[in-house]
Amino acid sequence: MLEQTLKVLETFRVYNCTMPRTILHVDLDAFFCSVEENENPALRGKPFAVGGKPNERGVVASCSYAARAFGVRSAMPMLRAVQICRELIIVPGRHHLYGEVSEKVMEKLHNLTGLVEQISIDEAFLDISDMSGPVERIARDLQAGIKNDLHLPSSIGIASNKLVAKIANEVGKKSGKKKNEPPFGLTIVPAGEEAKFLAPLPADMLWGVGPKTSARLTELGIHTIGDIARWNQKDLVNLFGENGRDLWQHANGIDNRPVTTESETKSVSQETTFSVDVHDEKTLEKTLREQAREVARQLRKNDLAGKTVKLKIRWPDFTTLTRQSTLPTSTDNEDEIFHTAVKLMKTVRKQNQPVRLIGVGVSGIGEPIRQLSLWDVGGGSEKSRKLQEVIDELQEKYGRNVIKHGDDLIE
Repeated sequence: MLEQTLKVLETFRVYNCTMPRTILHVDLDAFFCSVEENENPALRGKPFAVGGKPNERGVVASCSYAARAFGVRSAMPMLRAVQICRELIIVPGRHHLYGEVSEKVMEKLHNLTGLVEQISIDEAFLDISDMSGPVERIARDLQAGIKNDLHLPSSIGIASNKLVAKIANEVGKKSGKKKNEPPFGLTIVPAGEEAKFLAPLPADMLWGVGPKTSARLTELGIHTIGDIARWNQKDLVNLFGENGRDLWQHANGIDNRPVTTESETKSVSQETTFSVDVHDEKTLEKTLREQAREVARQLRKNDLAGKTVKLKIRWPDFTTLTRQSTLPTSTDNEDEIFHTAVKLMKTVRKQNQPVRLIGVGVSGIGEPIRQLSLWDVGGGSEKSRKLQEVIDELQEKYGRNVIKHGDDLIE
């Protein structure tokens, strides 16, 4: 009896180790623009872009398929976008709205399976290995549900691992592209055909191949993912270090990373790019105050705190500096983050020196440790924290302007 049980367990172990997974990569097509079209149907079919104004150094955050037909692309300076598409409509971003819609999409994904890894506001991996039924039907039903219930287009890539599923989705979106319409791509790579599928694709579609690596590969006569796969792994390691091992494995369609349902928050930050370079110190400090407030609010909302406050500052010539200071204890306190950031700014900025961008972040994240400092014997710090929690609740319910900080009233 014991021997039979051991054989069953061994069979189960081998089966689970060798059976390929089924991974879906779901990507919402032109997400910001799709949300804006739902809010304003008059935009449908027209060339428009979500982002900042051309005269304020705006950047295209997302663009409609009609705009893409003119050559407009995400991350393009808005000034360039309006030059190549004179009739381009510019729509200011509404990130709070996009976040709300994204939550509804993710809820739908979680209703399908608990194994969901959200990797951005409009993108996620799902592991449906344990689900029964044809994989294509599951994917089609999911696409239809997102379209019918939320009026959003999506594309899906399916493979035995995350790497190939994501690349499959990219390929499907390109090949399924329709004029001025979302592709609604659905691409399936059968288990065992990962390397064959990847082989003819350009080398720079592979994870880990950035501009520098791509240039070096071209020098070596390597142009496709299949070219990489045919190289000796040791030679790639000699040329690219440990990245060479990853290149060889990825080129051969090997990716053993599981879908991770929880991601550890490593930092929380806010930054602002000014439309016009700022010389005034009071304006800079007011911006730092607003950023510190939002960072602290995000930390408290997630019951987190951090020990290291980081300042990021950029001059008009695009020189960018970062400075950081580690505190004695973790904090989620706006004042502490703000005053530390101001001190850091004063260590690098000369009087009246113009600033193009400024930002504040907190890292060294963990659960908050509540303890009194030498200056808080009377419990002032704890009272301040409780007061801030009440303010957070009021602002969450009635809006950020229901209560203002004293500094906001000073011009």
